Amino acid sequence: MATCEVCGNDYWMAFEVRTVSGDVHTFDSFECAAHKLAPICEHCQVKIIGHGVEVGGRFFCCAHCARAVEALGAEIRDAVGARPA
Repeated sequence: MATCEVCGNDYWMAFEVRTVSGDVHTFDSFECAAHKLAPICEHCQVKIIGHGVEVGGRFFCCAHCARAVEALGAEIRDAVGARPA
């Protein structure tokens, strides 16, 4: 068994998540994994569980929030699976 690093639950179905930086995290649920690892929208502060929008290395939950930040001069659009130019 393994212990969830968020809630401390010792659960036989715990799982590991390995990040691109090489960090390894142990969780007992997707809820705890999202709580720990999901980025936060820089405009509305919501956890970004879906695809979100990345503009200039900054993360937003949607294009609307990205456009609300005035300093961003890039074209901003919601796109699933599209890589930034």
